[in-house]
Amino acid sequence: MSERVYNVLFLCTGNTSRSILAEAILNREGRGKFRAYSAGSQPKGQVNPYARGLLERLGYPTAELRSKSWNEFSQPGAPEFDFVFTVCDDAAGESCPLWPGQPMTAHWGIPDPAAAEGSPIEIALAFDKAYGMLHRRISVFSALPIASLDRLKLESRLKDIGRMDGATAKAMQD
Repeated sequence: MSERVYNVLFLCTGNTSRSILAEAILNREGRGKFRAYSAGSQPKGQVNPYARGLLERLGYPTAELRSKSWNEFSQPGAPEFDFVFTVCDDAAGESCPLWPGQPMTAHWGIPDPAAAEGSPIEIALAFDKAYGMLHRRISVFSALPIASLDRLKLESRLKDIGRMDGATAKAMQD
């Protein structure tokens, strides 16, 4: 008998970088245990080329990654989510749609690599840093014994993950 697969949605305003990176990371790290998706409140309609390039260099599949509205996931027939994580402070402050099934939520805010300025190398380094922060959080999350934790303990662990090294000031307040 196989274990349950948990559906996870990562939210960011533009759905071009952080949420896209998180979706790809969890789909690889949590294969068989998690199915990750990403969306934005105001999607830009394309994946940031630095995010896509980084994922491709690291061997992640990128063909199906796209910037999309969170409205796609509030429609009938959309996956029912077990977890919804915001990875940018703007999305954390917005009124999200009501997600069926009462998913657990947490804010895992990290600095926006798409806002980085400077040379292409400096911008690529900002994406590398964001990837590292998300990868660490997702590795800790995917290792949690979810089925054996009560809701309050799991909620506490999810918030602790959001406060890991590199968290935004807003994430530290949650």
